[in-house]
Parts: sequence; C-alpha cells; structure tokens
Amino acid sequence: MSIAIEGFTAFICFAAGHEIIRQRRRDLTLIRMTPDVIYDQMIAAGVARRLVFSYLGNPGVGPLNCIRRAVEQGIPSTAGDRGILALRHGRPLHAGAARLPFYPLRSYIGSEMPGVNPRIKFVRSPYGDEEVAVVPPLNPDVAFIHAQRADTDGNTQVWGLLGVQKEVAFAAAKS
Repeated sequence: MSIAIEGFTAFICFAAGHEIIRQRRRDLTLIRMTPDVIYDQMIAAGVARRLVFSYLGNPGVGPLNCIRRAVEQGIPSTAGDRGILALRHGRPLHAGAARLPFYPLRSYIGSEMPGVNPRIKFVRSPYGDEEVAVVPPLNPDVAFIHAQRADTDGNTQVWGLLGVQKEVAFAAAKS
C-alpha cells in the first residue's frame, strides 16, 4: 500500500504517522514531497518498504538520521522496486490529481537523473521538434490531510501554507 502524508509545518500529520507506527504496519510505500521527522520516525520503526520523494533534507529540524542510515546501509534493500529511495520529481502528484497519463518536464533534460531513474522517459513534443522528459502520474492508495475543520461527510476547510495537500487528496484513491 502507498500512503502520502502531506503538509508543511502545522499541517504535518504526526498523529497519523504515530498511529501507523503503533499498529506496526509494514511494507508501506511512503510518499512525501520532502520527508521530515515523521517519516524519519516511520523508517526507524520499520514501516517503509520504499520512500518516494523529490527532495531529501530538512535544515529547519536537523538531519534525518534514520533515513540516512537506511540509505547508507541499504535497509531494506536498495535494489529494484524494494528500494528505500525512488527519486521522483514532485509534479507526478499534479498528473495524478488530474488523472493524466504523464507529466512533461524540461528540468530532466541534460541532467543525470534519467540515468538513475528508469521511470523518466522522453517523448517527442507533438507541437515541435524537441524532446520532452515525462514522468508517470503518482496516485497514492491513501492520503492523510490535516485540516482545521471537517464534517462527517468529509468536507474540509484548510487555510494557510497548503503545499501539495490539495493535489495529493485528489490524486489518492482515499483521503
């Protein structure tokens, strides 16, 4: 199962992450634009089979020692689909939310990323002669969203620094 716990600062769903740890869930694919302390804790607790993210680092709270240790030691295996790292640009959430088949990006052209991530493909633009990098959509099974207000029908109100909470909610099978 893949889960996304999104949100910045006050929107980080620590309670959801701690409940997943308490229930001793295993073999989850954890998705987050920038993993932080809660994902560090979840990896330390053995929750993750794989981690999908676009940027790893959190200068505001210090190093993510458990994620770093997992990467360095290959825990779990860093080979193939069971790797703890699956580098991916953040835009696939936009494609997933819009139910698009892929998301085009110029940023991978000329970089080393296509050499380490086989999911980055290139297609010829239908509107010119140039090649464009594309990545598949990202559709988590479950998204956890922190909101200031919600009702029993699932309607929510969220205000503040939203990040990609809206996109992950629309991209996921369940929120």
